[in-house]
Amino acid sequence: MNASVRTEARLESFKELLAHIHERILPGIGFEAWDGSTVPPRLAPDMPVLVIADEGAVAALVQRPSMHTFLNLWVTGRIDIRNGTVFDLFARRPAMRNRELIRRLDKRRALATAAKFLFVRRGGPWPLEAIRGDKAPADGSEAANKANIQYHYDLSNEFYTLMLDPEMVYSCAYFTDWNNDLATAQRHKLDMICRKLRLEPGDRFLDVGCGWGALVCHAAQHYGVHAHGLTLSEEQFTYAKEKAARLELGGRVAFELSDYSRVGGTYDKIASVGMFEHVGLANHTTYFQTINRLLEPGGLYLHHAITLRAREFDRFRRGKSPAAAWIRRYIFPGAAVDHLSMTVANLELAGFEVHDIEGWREHYARTARLWHDRLAENRAAAEHEVGASRTRLWLIWLAGSSIAFARGSSCIFQTLASNRVRGPSGLPQTRADLYR
Repeated sequence: MNASVRTEARLESFKELLAHIHERILPGIGFEAWDGSTVPPRLAPDMPVLVIADEGAVAALVQRPSMHTFLNLWVTGRIDIRNGTVFDLFARRPAMRNRELIRRLDKRRALATAAKFLFVRRGGPWPLEAIRGDKAPADGSEAANKANIQYHYDLSNEFYTLMLDPEMVYSCAYFTDWNNDLATAQRHKLDMICRKLRLEPGDRFLDVGCGWGALVCHAAQHYGVHAHGLTLSEEQFTYAKEKAARLELGGRVAFELSDYSRVGGTYDKIASVGMFEHVGLANHTTYFQTINRLLEPGGLYLHHAITLRAREFDRFRRGKSPAAAWIRRYIFPGAAVDHLSMTVANLELAGFEVHDIEGWREHYARTARLWHDRLAENRAAAEHEVGASRTRLWLIWLAGSSIAFARGSSCIFQTLASNRVRGPSGLPQTRADLYR
């Protein structure tokens, strides 16, 4: 059998397998092979289509079936979606467990087709293989922390303006109405944090992992505090200082390019919003003890962090979570999350009293969706800023994050605690004022 005949036989076998998958497993999704033919032959106008650009993409998945292979194919456009997005694919996916879908697959047919691609060249390019993201949790050193933070956050301020709200808030928004736009929901979040912390004029307030300075500036402007922001991102540090100067906040606001472990002094109120994920599991005790040392007796600490469900955390800790592995390698090197009961236990062991816990899971699903949509709308500008591969990587990460929070695979909580003292905490007897 000559090469052209073998090539045609592979294509036909692959299209037959796609027809089987469409009929038995994914009837709401169409497929397009590299010769331009589609499954089904006549696509419905609203049907999202998964496009496979070349037979090397199939060969790569057969020879090395992994999330890393898929992502390389995705960021180079060798696997793509036409007439929709990742959200549309998930919306058309049958509402059943993966194992149930796999049971519907004709294993013999799938293996016979895969065998035809075992010795086909995988082609290229493979841009993610050059990314040296750290696969291991953070070791707690200042140098590692800085390298991990700068890998993600120092892409370019211009890139993040294409994705975030005007205040450049890069953490879960708070929607008083699901129809709130991103800017409104982020303002609500900043204000909710300040109200939970009971910020008052003259308070010394520390924001650990201050990002582009939105919370620090909001607290100084609207609550009269003296605010101090920490970041390890040079891009964020430059932007935040310029923002404070532009708002004429003067001596009320200070930013420091420093690791949390090097901060001195004490504060009346402290917030950590979306920073804790970078600390690393082995460093949690040190982190909470440091925050407790920096906080005045009776002072309030707001801990805003992503978590996993306890069962999912156990899989993550044992290295059995493919999603966590690729996010740590390509998106957030060194990152790790805990589960809620672990957060509470560590807070108490470090000398805190926990007062309130509020789940924001569905708020983050909505936030990540809006980030995704803004980046998609500004895709050409983003590709000009950081390249097509990085833009496509961020888009699939944001879509996957939104879906994970919507489905409950990932969670996020705001936990309010105080530096424990004997006697009254000083908090009001109800929280009615927070939700006025």
